[in-house]
Amino acid sequence: MFKRVFIALLASIVVLFSIPVLALHQSAIADDGTIPGKYIVVLRDQVQDVDSEADRLAGKHGLARDDEDRQHVYYAAVRGFAARMSAVQAAALAKEPSVAFVSPDRVVRAIGKPGGGTAPQPAQVVPDGIARVGANGLSNTGTGIGVAVIDTGIDLTHPDLQSNIAGDVTFVRRTKSGNDDNGHGTHVAGTIAALNNGIGVVGMAPQAKLYAVKVLDRNGNGTWSSVIAGVDWVAQRAGTIRVANMSLSGYGTSDNNCGKTNQDALHQAICGARDKGVTFVVAAGNSATDASTSAPASYKDAVITVSALADSDGKPGHLGLTTSSGADDTFAAFSNFGSVVDIAAPGVDIYSTWKGGTYGTISGTSMATPHVTGAAALYIRSQLNAGVSPNWTQIRDALIAAGYPQGSLDGFTGDPDVFHEPLLYAGGL
Repeated sequence: MFKRVFIALLASIVVLFSIPVLALHQSAIADDGTIPGKYIVVLRDQVQDVDSEADRLAGKHGLARDDEDRQHVYYAAVRGFAARMSAVQAAALAKEPSVAFVSPDRVVRAIGKPGGGTAPQPAQVVPDGIARVGANGLSNTGTGIGVAVIDTGIDLTHPDLQSNIAGDVTFVRRTKSGNDDNGHGTHVAGTIAALNNGIGVVGMAPQAKLYAVKVLDRNGNGTWSSVIAGVDWVAQRAGTIRVANMSLSGYGTSDNNCGKTNQDALHQAICGARDKGVTFVVAAGNSATDASTSAPASYKDAVITVSALADSDGKPGHLGLTTSSGADDTFAAFSNFGSVVDIAAPGVDIYSTWKGGTYGTISGTSMATPHVTGAAALYIRSQLNAGVSPNWTQIRDALIAAGYPQGSLDGFTGDPDVFHEPLLYAGGL
């Protein structure tokens, strides 16, 4: 039977905190992030026993049966498995009646700009990002709403997060839990649901329940196959987990058909989990380019994509100091943009929880995204209180409608060709 074990093919790609040495030669990775010799096999929906069919196909096509070559198996978001094989084997597998398609595996990475931990802070502060979007002091605290952080994990013993963590899992080889060995996922989690407990920081939805889904390694690197494993795990818990944050990115475009036309396994998996009731909130990316070439940001038919605002004082009005990524209340210089982006949120110099029970400051669309994820949890809670269970499009449209429109006095001004999305405002949720 297949084991859910992530093979760390990469010691690095250029990642958010450093530029490590590659275990796999840089030249071996294609410009689109494709990893030679790694593939994702998507089975047809009619396949009921995924394990047995995966074993049959592996035996027939000579795939190795150890964990170095056969890695993840998927059951809920999409049916299939990831494996190491040659291009000839991949082509032969694609002709099998039970196989929908075979696609190359690709690299993904956590996306943010350098930051790090500090000493624990005993007195609680409201981060500027939380204040800027009107989430401070709300009566709605997102009580009980399950939120998955698909990332580097979460510090499972952090005093500002621990009592909100409801579950964890890892799909990274040589790790045993969803504990964060990088810091990025913990930072994201704090913006979503740091406790209102008098210490450190407070999150957007301080009574939401967090699920640490570790798909990226200690350097912030991962693959589509590991991310799909995380998405599949979340899909199996749809209903308990209502929202998933994905502050990660790799190369990819959308066919606007859930990956069925262009054989995109990650897109298809996210759509599968979406159809089970999970809302995905994803980062636009930090390359100052059109987000339509980044995945999962480009999947406009399946996710809420978030760009970043530069804010230095937690208030509207353009009165704060200029940041390293632009003037106060303007579009962050690093942020991706374009028609696939739905909404903006603060993403510059964001203060939040960090691994080791500490706190730190990072910039990136990775940091903007959890503001929107937390707001989604707030909206779901308010609708459940009213007896309504909203789907992902209702959640997206409600957040957009509640936001500051582009160019408004309370929002920001900027080039309308670049920054047309509204700015998140959670005060009415």
